[in-house]
Amino acid sequence: MFASIRRYRATEPEEVRRRVEVGFLPILRKQPGFVSYTLVHAGNGTMVSITTFDTREGAERSNRMAAEWIVENIAPLVQGRPDITQGEVVAHAA
Repeated sequence: MFASIRRYRATEPEEVRRRVEVGFLPILRKQPGFVSYTLVHAGNGTMVSITTFDTREGAERSNRMAAEWIVENIAPLVQGRPDITQGEVVAHAA
């Protein structure tokens, strides 16, 4: 399993959350190898998403999809580009 962690600065975190739930999650769920998605509002406009896929390719694809979706759907609500960390999940519990 592989994870992609993206950290954003949002000017309107609640609106970002709403648009992600309605617009991005349905697209992401349809992707081959999708495992999970979590969006965290860490305070002060910081939002962190954690996406997991069965494969590295899926995690990398999710980064490209997220970048495109942000430009098309929430660009005015986020500042700059996200910081991205990606790697193999070595421990997990649900």
